[in-house]
Amino acid sequence: MHERLVILDFGSQFTQLIARRVREAGVYSEIYPCTISVDEVAELNPVGIILSGGPSSVYDEGAPQLDPAMLDLTLENGDPVPIFGVCYGLQAMAHVQGGEVQAADKREFGRAAIRTDTQTDLFKGIPEGSQVWMSHGDKMTRLPDDYEIIAHTDNAPIAAVRSTKLPHFGVQFHPEVHHTEYGRQIIENFALRICGCKGDWSAASFIEEKKDEIREQVGDEHVILGLSGGVDSSVAAVLLHEAIGDQLTCIFVNNGLLRKGEWEQVQKTFSDHYQIRLKAIDASDLFLDRLEDVIDPERKRVIIGNTFVEVFDQGKMDIIEELGTKPKFLAQGTLYPDVIESVSFKGPSATIKTHHNVGGLPEEMEFEVIEPFRELFKDEVRAIGRLLGVPEEIVGRHPFPGPGLGIRVIGAVTRPDLALLRDADDIFITEMKKWGLYDEVWQAFAVLLPVQTVGVMGDERTYENVCALRAVTSVDGMTADWSRFPPDFLAHVSNRIVNEIRGINRTVYDISSKPPATIEWE
Repeated sequence: MHERLVILDFGSQFTQLIARRVREAGVYSEIYPCTISVDEVAELNPVGIILSGGPSSVYDEGAPQLDPAMLDLTLENGDPVPIFGVCYGLQAMAHVQGGEVQAADKREFGRAAIRTDTQTDLFKGIPEGSQVWMSHGDKMTRLPDDYEIIAHTDNAPIAAVRSTKLPHFGVQFHPEVHHTEYGRQIIENFALRICGCKGDWSAASFIEEKKDEIREQVGDEHVILGLSGGVDSSVAAVLLHEAIGDQLTCIFVNNGLLRKGEWEQVQKTFSDHYQIRLKAIDASDLFLDRLEDVIDPERKRVIIGNTFVEVFDQGKMDIIEELGTKPKFLAQGTLYPDVIESVSFKGPSATIKTHHNVGGLPEEMEFEVIEPFRELFKDEVRAIGRLLGVPEEIVGRHPFPGPGLGIRVIGAVTRPDLALLRDADDIFITEMKKWGLYDEVWQAFAVLLPVQTVGVMGDERTYENVCALRAVTSVDGMTADWSRFPPDFLAHVSNRIVNEIRGINRTVYDISSKPPATIEWE
């Protein structure tokens, strides 16, 4: 096992960024809700603990609190576990140790210049006056006993502290966000210098360890994997195939909601190129018939999900008959953000959209589940895919929702509308690649709106559909900003869509960020 750094989540929107920064330092990290017990954390044998930020005030009723016993945890050699509090995490540390936290007269939000008062390993290599990102409404007004100030800003006399007796540190700013100039270095200093980690975790080491783990778990049994053609399931298929060969069978279901040419491309890639046993099932008519006249996006998801389970189950029965044995394992391409979004320190988080992996399985499973990427972020899976030799057109592919184009046709899904959307989406993506823009964005796609507008084409009046184009930049999809494409590019794409697709006479470009909007429209 690699060294493990545990992050306790107090509800911050930036918690995942902390985990990413730790992994960038070559140290394996995991996120747990702050309600996890001290005994459970001790069983994880962490080399260090980071306490995340959060939206609460420590003195509010019901605010998440830090168990004081967490500060007494020790390593296997008896030394105290290093702890690093970030923003609310610092305040929670101070609060349970007799320090004082109060509401600030003025909420501090934005950049500030950090200046050190005491030299520590935490700020090793950090230039004096470098920019940090503040986002807090409370401030510490009295330090706990045996703590000292190690950095300040013009507006925050207590910007960073440490214990003089224990390897416990805290900062009032957010080192995990991009706006903190040397935030990555600060987190790396904690992981490598203070926790003493070797920093030997990488995608390459993950591959060999995971293949060994899969072989040990599976033995001589068979595995079924639901292949979608997206990055996660595709890389999972190649990894599993390298580990267990013909013990893997992939099921690829055409739900009628795939992108243009995807049904043929996936079969060619995995069956012909990789020689992976693939059962392709065309159930498009079944899905589309059941979606007829359905407008509510959550109902769409439920129908698509339930129908997929039904079709997948029939495919499984066919495989049992072909193999002469019943597969014991089901593999999924579930990623860490899916897992994290499914829980919070207050229990299950509010449902924004139903994930098609986490929580989508029947309560009574007849399979043991294998999720090789359950602890990984999307960019880490891409790195693994490249090391495995997965084609770039798959590894670099933008995320695609489980319900497919069913949630990109806004309103009722019809076959003619899907045909319009496929062509528009194909033009948009093809032109992005030609212009060298595809790899610059996190996700891009077309949406068909339930709106018709008047147009003029030639000397004739038209009354046709509106197509919306959406492209965002992001690191992990948790937050996103709209992509600033050149106007000439957007004009060219709009011109192609309107002129080449009979049924669309207007295109619009979505300039909403997440939050407040989501990336997908439904």
